[in-house]
Amino acid sequence: MTILVAVTGWEAEPWVRALKALAPERRILETGIDGIFAGNPGDLEEVRYVLAWMPRADLLSSLTNLEVLLSLGAGVDHLLALPALPDVPITRIVDADLSARMSEYVAWQVLHHHRQGFAHAQLQGGRRWEELRQPAASEVTVGIMGLGVLGRDAADVLGRLGFTVIGWSRTEKAIDGFTTYHGKPGLDVFLGQSDILVSLLPLTRATTGLINRSLLSRLKRDGPLGGPVLINAGRGGSQIDADIAAALADGTLVGASLDVFQDEPLPPGNPLWGLTNLVITPHIAAVSSPKALARNIIEQINAHESGQPLQNLVDPARGY
Repeated sequence: MTILVAVTGWEAEPWVRALKALAPERRILETGIDGIFAGNPGDLEEVRYVLAWMPRADLLSSLTNLEVLLSLGAGVDHLLALPALPDVPITRIVDADLSARMSEYVAWQVLHHHRQGFAHAQLQGGRRWEELRQPAASEVTVGIMGLGVLGRDAADVLGRLGFTVIGWSRTEKAIDGFTTYHGKPGLDVFLGQSDILVSLLPLTRATTGLINRSLLSRLKRDGPLGGPVLINAGRGGSQIDADIAAALADGTLVGASLDVFQDEPLPPGNPLWGLTNLVITPHIAAVSSPKALARNIIEQINAHESGQPLQNLVDPARGY
């Protein structure tokens, strides 16, 4: 059955090449980088599976025989926000490569703030040889918001590095070896213990704008880093950029690392660019690799065609 790689802003060809290497018998169609399908419109009638990243709504609505939408990102808000979304199952990618990339990013940024990367850069710029007091990882509590596959993997990595790790999620979740909190009652307790707050939350109605001035002001203030730090590698819609900029300017936050933003690409005039206690990365924390993820995708499609249940199904009502 025919697969369509429907992506906007990405080159589809690497995905097509990786999929054909694993399933040469399948017909695989692709869109251009603008998300437009330039082939024979009649071919779209054969499409049963769509591999999607920010696909065009008009393209999806033309697929009369679509059976499954497979998101090519860890999140699915790019699909759920589409008007007239086809009434078919939606799956999200859960893969060891994606989890490892996210945990690499989180560990990199946690260590940057813990090991005083900004301060050492300033010393280097001034050609000053000065030893700074360095707290041990065990003295620092990292609070992870979002305890799905990515959050659990990041917690395990940080725990092995020696950090005290706690977690928060919307509903109760238990992780062996870590203290977890949930819901509104647990949020303040969780925030009040967090020296470094890491957000790996999906974007839902409940998480939209959650990382705001009020939340940031409830973080732990007397920790070994001189104040709290924010790292957001989840979704830009969960934060208020202006509130974070103000918190970094007035000392509510002593530092931050942001990989996601309300508007992407981040506009040149955004005040976040000018902050010296902020790391900005261009939504690259966990880039989907065609070579690494193609096998997962083909196995999912093959299982579906053999009558097995789809894995990692998305609940549109919950948003993930």
